Amino acid sequence: MYIYQLNDSNVFPPAHAAIAEGLLAIGGDLKPERLIKAYSEGIFPWYEEDQPILWWSPDPRLILKPEDVYVSKSLKKTIREKHFEISFDAHFEAVIDSCANTLREGSEGTWITPELRSAFIELHKMGLAHSVEAIKKGKLVGGLYGLSLGTAFFGESMFHIEKDASKVAFVYLVDFLRTNAFELIDAQQDTPHLRSFGAKTIARSSFLEILKTIIANPSLVGNWGNGNYSRIKIDYQL
Repeated sequence: MYIYQLNDSNVFPPAHAAIAEGLLAIGGDLKPERLIKAYSEGIFPWYEEDQPILWWSPDPRLILKPEDVYVSKSLKKTIREKHFEISFDAHFEAVIDSCANTLREGSEGTWITPELRSAFIELHKMGLAHSVEAIKKGKLVGGLYGLSLGTAFFGESMFHIEKDASKVAFVYLVDFLRTNAFELIDAQQDTPHLRSFGAKTIARSSFLEILKTIIANPSLVGNWGNGNYSRIKIDYQL
């Protein structure tokens, strides 16, 4: 087994070279150009603060197609009751901070390091990273963020401090993605939470084949909340 050591270039080894657990490479940096390149090739960073940057491409891969997302009757009822106000790209930094600071059951810390936080804030300023917020009585009580390239959305993290807040935010995201002809949501890791929405695993080889096609589509760049966005072709050979 071999773990690749990255250098200063934005070149990654092929994703299929990852070891069984999905770890592919170590090192490098989190500059926007490298992150864009990584995600376009089915690779993402995931590491803890006391570790070097670790790059992963798991096999199999958990994905959802927006048109196939399942919403339970109880969640539909919650949405109809309008417990939350939903916004897009209004509180990106607050969402990523909340994702970092809201511990999940069985978790002792966060993988959203200050370095990764800064990187995604930069991607947000570029119009590529986006957040969805659930607000109740003026307070942020749930949300999610991720990266958009081509007609793919790469989900990064979710949080909630009110029951169902992040789920409602996710349903609104799915509706937006459907409306704008997105073809894939990459969930990265296999979780029961996303399985409940109908997420399924596919072989990494199949995922990479799909990804290669859909990231070639123009990306929806800009602020998704105020309508100031447009389709722009991304150059991945950075």
